[in-house]
Amino acid sequence: MPLFNSLRNWARGIKRNTMVLWFAARHPGTPILAKLIALFAVAYALSPIDLIPDFIPVLGYLDDVILLPILIGLAMKLCPQQVLEECQLKADDWWAQERKRPVSIAGLVMIVLIWLGLATVLGLWLYQYLVLPTINAQ
Repeated sequence: MPLFNSLRNWARGIKRNTMVLWFAARHPGTPILAKLIALFAVAYALSPIDLIPDFIPVLGYLDDVILLPILIGLAMKLCPQQVLEECQLKADDWWAQERKRPVSIAGLVMIVLIWLGLATVLGLWLYQYLVLPTINAQ
C-alpha cells in the first residue's frame, strides 16, 4: 500500500499547508499578492462546498487535486521564508491542540457567487440564441 500511504501524506500536507496559509494571510509580513492568493486558496479550501461538487465523477476531485495545490504552492512561493516558518509553527501548534478545522463563510459566498454568475451567463446566452430568434421569427 505505498501508493495509499503517499496519497495520505500528500493530503495531510495539503491540510497542513492550508492552515499555514491561513496564518500567513493574517501575518503583517506577508506581501499583498501572497495575501490575496492565500486568502483565495484558504477560502476555497475551507469552504463547505466545492466549485465542482465531489459527487461528479472525476471532475469533482480535479479542483481539489489540481487547483488547490497550485494556489497553495504559488502563495507559499510568494511568502518570505521567515513568515512561512512562523506560520508553520502556528499551524503545528493548532493541530497539536486538536482544534477543528475552521470553515470559511467567505469561501462559501465566493463559490455561490461564481455559480450564480455562471448561471446568469448561461441564461443570457440561452435567451440570446434560443428565445430571441423565435421571437424575431414571429
